[in-house]
Amino acid sequence: MATVLYILANPNDHEASYSSAVGKEFVEAYRSANPKDEVVHLDLYQMDIPQLDADVFSGWGKLGAGKAFGELTLSEKTKVSRLGELVDQFVAADKYVFVSPIWNYSYPPVMKAYIDAICVAGKTFQYVKDKGRIGLLSDKKAVHIQASGSILSPGSPNAGYEMGHRHLAGIMEFLGVPYLEGIFVEGMAELPDQALQIKEKAIQQSREIALSF
Repeated sequence: MATVLYILANPNDHEASYSSAVGKEFVEAYRSANPKDEVVHLDLYQMDIPQLDADVFSGWGKLGAGKAFGELTLSEKTKVSRLGELVDQFVAADKYVFVSPIWNYSYPPVMKAYIDAICVAGKTFQYVKDKGRIGLLSDKKAVHIQASGSILSPGSPNAGYEMGHRHLAGIMEFLGVPYLEGIFVEGMAELPDQALQIKEKAIQQSREIALSF
């Protein structure tokens, strides 16, 4: 049995959001094909995701210097502990489904906060003498469902502006994840009369990918 993290970075539900709608169809198709697997929903907008701030760096610094966890301030303990929970959950899972819209050529800030939480030396990557950085998640798989009003997918004229999927792809490579599939729901603002067809095409693609994920 595999554990799948469904990581939603959209404040709108599937009725108001293209990415959430396609994500919902992906999960339903995946569950039909893998009834014994566990799908854990992470609604990033409803979660406590500490930002990397002075408390976090101070707490990590103290622990790295050999101080006990009990010597940290209350704020340091709370934030460091929560970040540890998030990265441990990420490492324990087998597959990841990231779902996000494009806002101003990237994904919402809450997605970046989550990515910061799971990029932890010694947990998801490490530095090895004479080898440099090595990702530790070489047995994982990921899918990214991204919606954008403009057409920004790889190969399109405006692909160079897109910083959401490209950043996530770089992070997955950084962490050693060997498989990342992109599902792009795009062009609804540029081609409003084709919005429904665009959505349905992406849903069909998501179902096909879910069956082999």
